Amino acid sequence: METVKPQVLTSNVHLSKTQDKDIKLKNKEYPFWFGGAASCFSCLITHPLDTTKVRLQTAKGLNKTGAVKMMFNIVKNEGIRGIYSGLSASILRQATYSTMRFGVYDRLQNYLTKEGEKLSFAKKILCASIGGCVGGAFGNPADVVMVRMQNDAKLSPELRRNYKHAFEGLYRIVKESGIIGLTRGIGPNMNRAILMSSSQLATYDQSKQILLETGIFHDNIITHLTSSILAGLVATTICSPVDVIKTRIMNSEKKQAFFPMLKSIITGEGLFALFKGWVPSFVRLGPHTVVTFLFLEQIRSLYDKRFLNITT
Repeated sequence: METVKPQVLTSNVHLSKTQDKDIKLKNKEYPFWFGGAASCFSCLITHPLDTTKVRLQTAKGLNKTGAVKMMFNIVKNEGIRGIYSGLSASILRQATYSTMRFGVYDRLQNYLTKEGEKLSFAKKILCASIGGCVGGAFGNPADVVMVRMQNDAKLSPELRRNYKHAFEGLYRIVKESGIIGLTRGIGPNMNRAILMSSSQLATYDQSKQILLETGIFHDNIITHLTSSILAGLVATTICSPVDVIKTRIMNSEKKQAFFPMLKSIITGEGLFALFKGWVPSFVRLGPHTVVTFLFLEQIRSLYDKRFLNITT
């Protein structure tokens, strides 16, 4: 006769085999670069949408151009290469910014998580905020170059920078403005990175945890897809105002401060101007978030099987 072992309840919820595995392995550490690699892969797919978003955000006045029309105009006037402007800078940005924010977030989570317990949502937000702050600082130089390269063709010929690639952009900024030029917009960029990471990373992990605890969902692509869509929606809405201000400051030839720029946009263009480019931001960030987390979950799964001998 089979011996029945007593079940242990956690908050009156039965744990599935997958959930039990997650708790036992909570403190395992994945390579620091996994998040950055997943983000770089996603960047190759979503970069045209990011270019469209930047063009919309830097449009002055009551511009009524929609995302689809803006993308069509870019292709019409500049060719397919136009919507891939700044791709090298975008990849460099993900390699610095996302590597740091994902890596720091994971390490802090492991540090704060006690064995046999799940980290609270508040602590996840704290870990993600710190990761975003560090990532925003590390990724700022590449972000400055990316914004300028994406918006270059929109400027009059005499004002264009014509950076050939990200590294030339970094070199010329330092040559023309000194190291301080690479820090332009670092304040709003770090603020945005904090908001982005806390809303995106923490929301994804929390959504995934809640779905798994229902007993209906399992640790598979359906759960990853659902969680990442929710994370993209929350992150886009929260980050949009700071993203618009950051883009304007980085694209400006003159040094601009955050709050004067905020006041200028609201006074001259209205409150809704802070949400310029929301649709292309979500259209970009949604797929970017989905692809990033799906790819990240896959490489983590491969790592589990290859190095930890774990199978789902």
